[in-house]
Amino acid sequence: MPSAAHPALVQHLLDHAVRTGDFTLKSGKRTDWFIDAKQTACRPDGMLLVADALLAELSDDIVGIGGLTMGADPVAFVAAGVAATRGRPLKAFSVRKEAKDHGGGGRIAGALDPGDRVVLTEDAVTRGTSLLEAAAAVRDAGADPVLIVTLVDRGGTCAALAAAEGIEFRALVTAPDLGFPYEG
Repeated sequence: MPSAAHPALVQHLLDHAVRTGDFTLKSGKRTDWFIDAKQTACRPDGMLLVADALLAELSDDIVGIGGLTMGADPVAFVAAGVAATRGRPLKAFSVRKEAKDHGGGGRIAGALDPGDRVVLTEDAVTRGTSLLEAAAAVRDAGADPVLIVTLVDRGGTCAALAAAEGIEFRALVTAPDLGFPYEG
């Protein structure tokens, strides 16, 4: 990632997405800080910071980006859109939490084809279980999840879980980058 992008992305997250107080995470664990990374991923200036940072992490053989809805959607769609303006075709998709039982059915919505090499993303991750769930659904669809890039890694444990699944992991921003310890 360009050296100027990281500090700007961290600052945007601190200005718009980080809150302190008393919060309960999806896992049930209590914490004194929370990050609503969509507050960065869904603001125009934040969108460009996220897309620039994420696209810098992708090799040329990646043809798609997506993940479990709703956390992955803003990150994946803005990255694919910005990539298209730069002459880089990148399909985007969402993984539904449950298979749809009508229409075409299945868990994948959007553009994903068998054999596609894809990156999975998420706005913020603590443990990484949602990303592994998305990886399984992508594999079931015949595509190959080769990389996970999360906007914020607040837990510090996802890299090991991804490695156990044979998927490389990168975080654009970590909890320590934001001034907090990992919550893993």
